[in-house]
Amino acid sequence: MTASPSPAAGPTRDHLDWPFFGQEHRGFAETLDRFAGSDALSGIDHGDVDSACRALVRRLGKAGLLDACVASEAPDGPPIESRRVCLARETLAWHDGLADFAFAMQGLGTGAIGLAGTPELKAAVLPRVRSGDWLAAFALSEPDAGSDVAAMTCAARSDGDSYVLDGEKTWISNGGIADVYTVFARTGEAPGTRGISAFVVFADDPGFTVAERIEVMAPHPLARIRFEGCRIPASRRLGAAGEGFKIAMRTLDIFRASVAAAALGFARRALDEALAHAKARRMFGGMLADLQLTQAALGTMATGIDAAALLTFRAAWRRDVQRLPTTREAAMAKMTATETAQGVIDRAVQMFGGRGVRSGEVVERLYREIRALRIYEGATEVQTLIVARELLKGGA
Repeated sequence: MTASPSPAAGPTRDHLDWPFFGQEHRGFAETLDRFAGSDALSGIDHGDVDSACRALVRRLGKAGLLDACVASEAPDGPPIESRRVCLARETLAWHDGLADFAFAMQGLGTGAIGLAGTPELKAAVLPRVRSGDWLAAFALSEPDAGSDVAAMTCAARSDGDSYVLDGEKTWISNGGIADVYTVFARTGEAPGTRGISAFVVFADDPGFTVAERIEVMAPHPLARIRFEGCRIPASRRLGAAGEGFKIAMRTLDIFRASVAAAALGFARRALDEALAHAKARRMFGGMLADLQLTQAALGTMATGIDAAALLTFRAAWRRDVQRLPTTREAAMAKMTATETAQGVIDRAVQMFGGRGVRSGEVVERLYREIRALRIYEGATEVQTLIVARELLKGGA
């Protein structure tokens, strides 16, 4: 089999000319490219996922890139800008899916603290996460409460100046290696989602344990965690009692479009690999790229990526510039980008033939990495319902 030449050193930047972006975003993209082009992403042992994530977070923090996703503790600090988060995730995903994961979880794990934490809690947590010294996690899902958050059973009981947590969470990214967890638990102020509150739990709090480490097809640190009489100060509640669901949704609204951006990074890498392979692979007396079926596949892949990118950065721009809700727009972006990326990567694997399913090939890795994005932070089916719900509310 003919080896394919390496594609370009990073994702294409043509879309930075779109009106969604300014010069500051082009400068940020250059910073990202310098970071990714250095040795910052090399020498990471992906076979040891825990150590790899810790190393990647430290390097991201040292480079100052976590400033883009972790809120400032200062009262007048700049807000998290969705376009920067999206650009970072797109770039990191093109290079290394675990680097994208490490970056995103620092933001998602502390988003609620930035939104609703006390000044003291922000000062204690955010600088350490932003520097890469601490790892953060977002603990919402349960064994019987994923998309159906109202089915949550993990409970927090008020006891004097403390809360006592009991229950389990599962599919928790950075579970088992995080230093700080944002945890959502039922406090019972009202039925359903109106009776959920948000809390900050530290890994060394008595009563907190890691019940199970979970292995998945694209290695990421995941765990099922347990609370048994886990007593924490009431000052670690985020916002008012019963506001946890709103805080969770506000946090996810910040980062949901960035899941689409990560999918774009995977899709762009798959297209770049496919282009390089098609131009190098000899077949039937010519090149693979000469075949019309190949050209049709490449054209479809490129068009799908641009369509998904327009939806993704439209959602981010709407939030950053127009300061408008992006529930529908982010759902459209995540749904379209993740499903498109799955199709693009599948076509790339098919184009590589036998090499495409060989362990260690870039397209094989991408095939494993993209699958989870169609599920986490709201599965595709849930996103379609969100879009329909917003339309029926008159949001069209």
